[in-house]
Amino acid sequence: MTTTPSPTPFSRIKVRTGALVFCGDDVALIRRDRADSTHYTPPGGNVEDGEDLDIALARELAEELGLDTAQAEGGDLLWVADQRVTRPGPTPPPRKLHLIYRFHITPGLRATLAEEEHDKQPDGSHEVGVIEWIDYRKTADLPIFPPIGPALAALPDPRAAVTNAALPAITDENYTWV
Repeated sequence: MTTTPSPTPFSRIKVRTGALVFCGDDVALIRRDRADSTHYTPPGGNVEDGEDLDIALARELAEELGLDTAQAEGGDLLWVADQRVTRPGPTPPPRKLHLIYRFHITPGLRATLAEEEHDKQPDGSHEVGVIEWIDYRKTADLPIFPPIGPALAALPDPRAAVTNAALPAITDENYTWV
């Protein structure tokens, strides 16, 4: 009898594209309220096998915000975060690379975007996330995943150049899964 070995933690790599969508000094974040915690995420999601990164980002922003990236300014890669965090559940966690892009939109376009995001769960239900527009300078202490709050709050302005796109690695030593 042949047994299939269990995958080891971090032996698979997933890529997640996400975006900081700015309207002036406000940035769109998705607030997820759970029974024992609340956290925020930038809009985005996993890249599907073989999918182009720009297409994946455009798809995710359309799904979550109703944003057509052709109507936004920017789209430059701002940060990369390497995640190797153990998480609850029976499936060994993948290593995940978070690619964080930046867009700017007008108040008129912002007024047309979604106020909620419905994330389909494996059981077919949906988790509702609330789209919040938060002054980027007030994000340092927010529970954001990936943990970009301090770097985001430290930007001199929403259009500031970033000289180092690599954020600190996210590991069990500096992050606890919520």
